Amino acid sequence: MRKLIVAEFITLDGVIQAPGGVDEDTDGGFVHGGWTHPYWHDDIGMHFAQAMTDADTLLLGRKTWQIHGNAFEPMPVENDPFGNVKKYVVSTTLTSAAGWRNSILISGNVVEEVRKLKKQPGKNILLDGSSVLIHTLIENSLVDEYVLHVYPLVLGSGKRLFPEGKRVNLKLVESTKLPSGVVFQRYQPA
Repeated sequence: MRKLIVAEFITLDGVIQAPGGVDEDTDGGFVHGGWTHPYWHDDIGMHFAQAMTDADTLLLGRKTWQIHGNAFEPMPVENDPFGNVKKYVVSTTLTSAAGWRNSILISGNVVEEVRKLKKQPGKNILLDGSSVLIHTLIENSLVDEYVLHVYPLVLGSGKRLFPEGKRVNLKLVESTKLPSGVVFQRYQPA
């Protein structure tokens, strides 16, 4: 069975909202977008490249899919790091996944569709961003591993990785401190 890997940039207080840009996701009046920039280190890119090498499928919520698609669809396929990767977008509002090449829409019974996807042959399934989708997957014990870049800051508000009130027992399988103060950690359900 394929593994579903959640890969996130996360603060010490569990926030995953808008790591890449000021206007990336302002839901709830979030004003801290782009919080990862001061902490960049090339090892972060290396970890992401390794995760993509081990995966052949992306699973994304609508908003994250649209953000990524707007950035990468205009590129020639050979320059798009996700160009030949199969992408699944979970949405009840989209009517088509034509906005980003190699995308398939999941619009109903997400839990059952993800279970089917995990049973298909292939490499890992990678998920980033997508806080609403992640909460559904965590609530239904569908996440096999968390690959986290933990940033040394507290934002005090924003969308969080783990659903409120849900206990999740994890075991640490890897931890590496990066020169910028970010800690790379991999966890699996205990």
